[in-house]
Amino acid sequence: MQSPTTATTSSFADLGVAPDLVRALAGLGITTPFPIQSLTIPDATAGKDVCGKAQTGSGKTLAFGIPLIERTEAADHPRSLVLVPTRELCRQVAADLEPLAAARDLEVVAIYGGVPIRRQVARIRSGADVLVATPGRVIDLVERGHLSLRDVSTVVIDEADQMADMGFLPQVHAVMGHIGGGHQTMLFSATLDGQIRSLVTRYLTDPIRYEVEAESEVDDAQTHRFLAVHHMDKPKVAAAIARNSDRTLVFVATKRSADRVASAISAEGVEARAIHGDLRQEARERTLAAFADGRLPVMVATNLAARGLHVADVDVVMHYDPPADYKSFIHRSGRTARAGDTGLVVTLVEWDQVAEVQRLQRASGLHTEITKMYSNDPRLADLAAFEPEAVEFKQVSSVELSRRAGRRRRRR
Repeated sequence: MQSPTTATTSSFADLGVAPDLVRALAGLGITTPFPIQSLTIPDATAGKDVCGKAQTGSGKTLAFGIPLIERTEAADHPRSLVLVPTRELCRQVAADLEPLAAARDLEVVAIYGGVPIRRQVARIRSGADVLVATPGRVIDLVERGHLSLRDVSTVVIDEADQMADMGFLPQVHAVMGHIGGGHQTMLFSATLDGQIRSLVTRYLTDPIRYEVEAESEVDDAQTHRFLAVHHMDKPKVAAAIARNSDRTLVFVATKRSADRVASAISAEGVEARAIHGDLRQEARERTLAAFADGRLPVMVATNLAARGLHVADVDVVMHYDPPADYKSFIHRSGRTARAGDTGLVVTLVEWDQVAEVQRLQRASGLHTEITKMYSNDPRLADLAAFEPEAVEFKQVSSVELSRRAGRRRRRR
């Protein structure tokens, strides 16, 4: 495997992208490729198997989407398949590919659970050149005889690390078992180790690995603020922050708390709605659409929305409940400051969460003071302008972390 880490600035035409697709991209206001796109598009368009690793929000969808559309030919059965872990990401990726597919008279169909299967069967039968799908629904359709993968010549496994985190790798293996040999496989992920390495070994032939490195996994375009808050004052603090931004994405720990926090923020005069796995798919789509087009200022989410989902111009990501691990912190935070934009990330910290949040900061390479604030603090109106003190955290041993984990288990 090769591991280039830099890419020269170029146009899509310089990368060998066909003129009709260059025009389609320009029509979307996309004229300059991001590094992961510059690195991967030439080899992927040439039909080589490719692994792509880059930070979230770095343009991975077009990195595989442009070559995929270039290489897809219309047929009676789907020729290209993109596997994604969640319904929301399925709809997003399909929407991103549709303008390019339209330039080639290709049909992109999104296939996912939570909606009547007969509608998706009808779409497939009417002509589906590119399928963007969750693996479980693909298996269901194949086993019922509604879908054939025998003509698939290009497969993309997107957000592979999230597939692993969510326990979907057995389903991915099952889908790959229905695809014949000789196809091109591309895999894109935030990490390429552990279980992801086994996917690469098993399904990619002589793959070329492209990696866009960063000094820290925390995006430089993100401004981080850590606020020490009182539990009773927390909804008011959240509302005060959201009141001064157009789109605030609030992350909480559980589905139940998502509904509760959305109601509490709404009670402070800032409209908020929850999105989580217990809601019907139609309700989730309505909430997401309202948030994406600016009609809903605050969306409260579980980790369902933390990976792969792109909503343009999210001003603030708020960790209302700090995540349990560094990986979730990075991916939640990555919903803002995407693709060259800037954004604010706010972590609300209660008194018994200080040690764990300091651990997240150490792992993230952040050195930001946790500043006590109440809901009437004028600094909440513009947290990006407020400059907290920098702090140095002493290293905590693994033994001490284990002791803390044990104490938390005993308290429960």
